Amino acid sequence: MWMSRFAAPWRTLSLACLCSAALVPALAQEAPAVAATPTTLRPAVDAAFERLQASADVQRLLAAVQADHARSIEDLQLLTEIEAPPFGEQKKAEAFLARLQALGLKDAHLDAEGNVVGLRKGRGPGPTLLISAHLDTVFPAGTDVKVKRRDGRLYAPGISDDTRGLSVLLSWLKVLNEQKIDTVGDLLFVGNTGEEELGNLRGMKAIFREHPEIDGMVGLEPSPDGTVLVLGTASHRYEISFKGPGGHSYGAFGEVPSAIHAMGRAIAKIADIQTPRQPKTTFTVGTVGGGTSVNAIAAEAHMAVDIRSDAMEPLLATERQVLAAIDQAVDEENQRWHVHSLSVSRKLIGDRPGGRTPTDSVIVEAAVRSNTLFGHETRLRGASTDANVPMGLGIPAIIIGGGGKTGGFHSPGEWIDLSEGWKGAQNSLLTVLGLVGVQGVSEPLLERRAAGK
Repeated sequence: MWMSRFAAPWRTLSLACLCSAALVPALAQEAPAVAATPTTLRPAVDAAFERLQASADVQRLLAAVQADHARSIEDLQLLTEIEAPPFGEQKKAEAFLARLQALGLKDAHLDAEGNVVGLRKGRGPGPTLLISAHLDTVFPAGTDVKVKRRDGRLYAPGISDDTRGLSVLLSWLKVLNEQKIDTVGDLLFVGNTGEEELGNLRGMKAIFREHPEIDGMVGLEPSPDGTVLVLGTASHRYEISFKGPGGHSYGAFGEVPSAIHAMGRAIAKIADIQTPRQPKTTFTVGTVGGGTSVNAIAAEAHMAVDIRSDAMEPLLATERQVLAAIDQAVDEENQRWHVHSLSVSRKLIGDRPGGRTPTDSVIVEAAVRSNTLFGHETRLRGASTDANVPMGLGIPAIIIGGGGKTGGFHSPGEWIDLSEGWKGAQNSLLTVLGLVGVQGVSEPLLERRAAGK
């Protein structure tokens, strides 16, 4: 039982645990820590979690999460085996919606952007907390998404990123309803579209556009125990197209410029751009194409450019350098042949806002306190996720894990090991309960925002 195994350690752990070294990454994909974990928490956070810890109802609820673990894996398999490529999430959305409704969220619905949205009202007044996981995966239509079991692991594209998060949300809803736990604040359950690739966070942008009442966000993504994402890496992506008259490689030589040569000049100039180490700022020409044959001067060429940074100012500075390098390359190619017939166009195909949730905000401290109670040292990190949207709006947001060891993200060999994975689901649920409060047990830690209320 969860109660007998963890109740005693809860009472002996102290905030001194937080002074230890940062958690060693469990996965090669995990980014370095971006900030120091707070070593002193506000008294209200400590008091709230002490009340949650002492509540028999809360212990019974978390024990129910463990008891529901095997059944939740059925939801995981069901949803994983419904393909959800970028811009093709509808079937998975419909299945997730049906499960939410079957588990008691009768007013859940699909919004105009294809998000699944359902509100579990609290007894309030209290904050509105968005709890979410994304529906889409990086894998194209036709990918084999059949779940396979071997060596204690479940293998399937998308099973951890992010279908595990969806199944945890369903488990939370089930146990909250069955155990008749009323929160003080409202819980907005969301399975959202558009997190991966060129989805451009369209689902989460729509959520915050349509729901100004949201006071904070806790998103679920595959992540080692104790990891809390507090930084949203911003990115701009461009599709660049070079166009000229083209011609025969021999007959037209010296008369027309090459679109591919201009692109090559641009790539070389981009490669020489220097960016700051801190805040980390990056760029890459990710794809290239063009031309018609080996013996033709290319009339067309195209490339895609990705620019990222942990802060907007260096991102914009790098973007200006990249775009200037492209224009300069076209000018040089035209000058090479004394013409003006080569042109370039650019299209912004990705715009992810960036931001940061302060480490001393109550939403981070709640996650730290919950991690401590479960014996985990907290490690704060950054990445590009759905939390970028609220962070960019100045709304408190974090991403945490839903339990289980995972690996092989974005590859056909993606896997998850759910041995005792229920512990992570308990940990993150406890964070959520601390933020919205439990009726008769604790008051919400998350503050209501003035805007939208």
